Amino acid sequence: MSTTPYRVHLPPEEFIKEAIAIVEEAQRRGVILRILGAVAIYIHSLHAPRAIEIYNRLGRFGDQGPLFTDLDLVAYSKQRSKVIELFEKVLGFKGDIMINALFGHKRLIYYHPKNLYHVDIFFDKLEFSHDVYFGDKPGKGRLELDYPTITLADLLLEKLQIHEINFKDLVDIAVLLHGHDLCKEVVQKECIDAKYIAKVLADDWGFWYDATQNLRKAKDLLDKLASSSKLGEEVKLAVAEKVDGLLKIIDEEPKTKNWIKRAKIGTSKPWYRQVEEVIR
Repeated sequence: MSTTPYRVHLPPEEFIKEAIAIVEEAQRRGVILRILGAVAIYIHSLHAPRAIEIYNRLGRFGDQGPLFTDLDLVAYSKQRSKVIELFEKVLGFKGDIMINALFGHKRLIYYHPKNLYHVDIFFDKLEFSHDVYFGDKPGKGRLELDYPTITLADLLLEKLQIHEINFKDLVDIAVLLHGHDLCKEVVQKECIDAKYIAKVLADDWGFWYDATQNLRKAKDLLDKLASSSKLGEEVKLAVAEKVDGLLKIIDEEPKTKNWIKRAKIGTSKPWYRQVEEVIR
């Protein structure tokens, strides 16, 4: 997910339509492609106007700047050639020659034919501060569990893995949690599979540490925003309840030997990957 000051030169509604249209065209051609990031959170929260209102009140960057900076997608590496064909021959996007040559096995970058926005396509997993896995082939991974985005659990993990989390990502977490309940006995499309999140974190102490810290940071941010009247008290309380519920489930999940072994080292050694932004 880019931290560079790029932007989308389309109104949010039009951009959302384009993003979904790309996934639909991929689907027609047998290509599994899913939307990541803030765009996915926005799409998944359209049924919850009060959640979307958080974006309207705050913006994603603490001002009224662009809501979206790019389109992030994920696909399976087994379909890499089909993804390239889709963007270059069908959609007419222009590839970033240097980046695609150097990193094309795990990431591709494309530019809209009219330079309205750029697209980042990741394969199989996200590799930033911590890894978020999706699988490497159709029928064997997590991408088919939702449409046109990745699952809510994976969206939350995508945000929680960030070691140096910033305002816009904390706002994304708040929007996602405000608009969705934690799943109970049955996992459904519009609830967050907290049990899956807990299992992922129970095997990776470093990921667990940053994720739980980030959940608390999101809660603290909303407390400050509510105190300054930038957000309503009901928003703060609703998100705080979800954070506390998720932290409880994470805490109760039995930890693996890997987690326990790494926990003994703690923060005395680096527990996250240094992320270098791709230069465009």
